Amino acid sequence: MAARVFFLTFLAIYSSVALASDSSPLQDFCVANPNNPVKVNGAVCKDPNVVEAKDFFMSGLNVVGDTNNPFGSTVTPANVVQIPGLNTLGISMVRIDYAPSGINAPHTHPRATEILTVLEGTLLVGFVTSNPENRLITKTLNKGDVFVFPIGLVHFQQNIGYGPAVAIAALSSQNPGVITIANVIFGSKPDIPTNILAKAFQTDPTIMAKIQSKF
Repeated sequence: MAARVFFLTFLAIYSSVALASDSSPLQDFCVANPNNPVKVNGAVCKDPNVVEAKDFFMSGLNVVGDTNNPFGSTVTPANVVQIPGLNTLGISMVRIDYAPSGINAPHTHPRATEILTVLEGTLLVGFVTSNPENRLITKTLNKGDVFVFPIGLVHFQQNIGYGPAVAIAALSSQNPGVITIANVIFGSKPDIPTNILAKAFQTDPTIMAKIQSKF
C-alpha cells in the first residue's frame, strides 16, 4: 500500500513538472515549418536535410524600439515566429524599450515564466498573486538587476527614470503568449456586455461603454 501511494505521489509530481513548460524535444531540433498545413501543438518540423543556419538566427535586438505610442513602450520579440529553430526548445526572449514614464501595461503570459534584466534605466516592476490574496509584489530595478514574473500572473513594468530604459527578458516557452488585461476586458470582439463589466467593476454601464470605445 505504501509503495502504491509513493508511486502515485511521484507520478503526480512528475506530471506537474512535465506539464509546466513546452514539451521536450525528441531529436536534436525541429525547425518550424509554418507553410505546412498540418496543425499540431507547436509547428511541424522542417526537413532536417534542408535546415540552415538562418533557421536559428535573428538580428535586430540592438535596434531601439519605437516608443511613440500611448503606452510609451514597445516589445521586440524573438520567439518561434522570428526564429523557427526555437520550435520545441521551450525558450524565447524579448527586448523592451520604454520612454520616460512609459509602461508595459499589466498583462500575463499564459505559457511562460519570465526573467527580466534591466540594461539601461530604472524600472518599477511588479506582479499580483492569484485569488483570494491578490497581493501586489513590487521592486525598483536598476541597470543589471534581474526580476522574475511567475507563469500566468499579471505583471507590469514602468520606467520611473529620467531617460529611456531598456530591458531584455527570457521566457520559458517558444510561444509564451500575451494577454494584456485592458485589451481583453475592454477590447474583446464582440464586446463583453457592459452590464457584466459594470457589475464586475461595481460602476455604471455607461462608464464601461465609454472605456470600451477607446479600444
